[in-house]
Amino acid sequence: MTARRAIIFLAIGETIYWAGLYYIFAALLVQWETAEPWPKTSITAAFTGAILMAAVIAPIAGRLVDSGRGPHVLTFAALTGAVLVALLPFANSVWVFGVIWLGVGACLGGCLYETCFSLITRTRGDSARRDITLVTLIAGLAGTLSFPLSNTIADAYGWHAATWTMAGLVVFVGVPMVWTASRFLEGEYQKQHAATAVDDTAAPKPAFKLRSILRKPAFWLLAIGFAILGGNHGVIINHILPILTDRGLSSDAAVIAASMIGPMQVAGRLAMMAAERRVSSHGITTACFIGVACAGTALFFSKFTPGLVVLFVILQGSGHGVTSIMRPVTTKEVLGTQNFGAISGAVAVPYLLAWAAAPVAGSLLWEAGGYDLAIMVVIGLAVVGLVLYRAALRYAP
Repeated sequence: MTARRAIIFLAIGETIYWAGLYYIFAALLVQWETAEPWPKTSITAAFTGAILMAAVIAPIAGRLVDSGRGPHVLTFAALTGAVLVALLPFANSVWVFGVIWLGVGACLGGCLYETCFSLITRTRGDSARRDITLVTLIAGLAGTLSFPLSNTIADAYGWHAATWTMAGLVVFVGVPMVWTASRFLEGEYQKQHAATAVDDTAAPKPAFKLRSILRKPAFWLLAIGFAILGGNHGVIINHILPILTDRGLSSDAAVIAASMIGPMQVAGRLAMMAAERRVSSHGITTACFIGVACAGTALFFSKFTPGLVVLFVILQGSGHGVTSIMRPVTTKEVLGTQNFGAISGAVAVPYLLAWAAAPVAGSLLWEAGGYDLAIMVVIGLAVVGLVLYRAALRYAP
């Protein structure tokens, strides 16, 4: 195996991980609302709990990556998560449903982008940004895989069959590919740094202390700025189907529009690759915040002009898609590369907390003032996130 092939394997595996363990919730939300006598707020609270668990696990997973155990974390977490997803049809109450999602959330903290990107940053050095871009180009199609496939199977055979299908894809396709690729990358890294490891044993470095990073204003501004942007996308993507039907789209049209957000993520990343030699990484990230705010504005007014849904899909997908790349890149530039797994995991905690709050927050906003209010709030979140991000750059080296 070559490094490039390993990155492609990782990309395909992450695509299946995201489709089968994460996007499946948003893809089947309407199915659960229809088939089960559970209120929307209770269902979305289950996913909130899942993301809270992911926030707890993310720093631990980052430290394990730093210690060379990334392959084990990426594969064991996904395998366990798939088993739990397959158990969802056996949930006989919303409480059992929620407990299962708590377990899935712990697995998400160990097998999605944060852990994968920490492994790539650790093992690939100067090639990490290019490799992260390749992973996100392919994995950006996860929603495109999950929404139509899950709903097609659910419509034909019920949502139980949809969860078993997605879990099977994770177990039999995603896990073997990620295990093979991550083992290769970590093995190559260990070979290249064998001599350095001997020197480190002779003269050990001081233990890394995360609180030294937590004292930096740049850390908090950066982490909270990205977290707020994550909250924006979390509300949108977890309520995307009911939001679009509320805007006047048919159920089929809403599924198609939701499925196109993934390709727009890929399109945005391709545009970033074309522009990155002429635009700084900070300029690209700033454009992401602005684009997402404009996406929310287009979504709001699509109630009056349905064609604006197209603009919303383009801007939301591309803006969030590029942010997935720029978040680890900016974190590295502002906070450094040493112990990157632990630092990246710490930056991810506020981000995942925002993701955790997003499903229930969206439901509460819907109850308070409908999806018009929810959309106005997420527009404001993008603007506040931009202000915090630009402030973080003032403290960067």
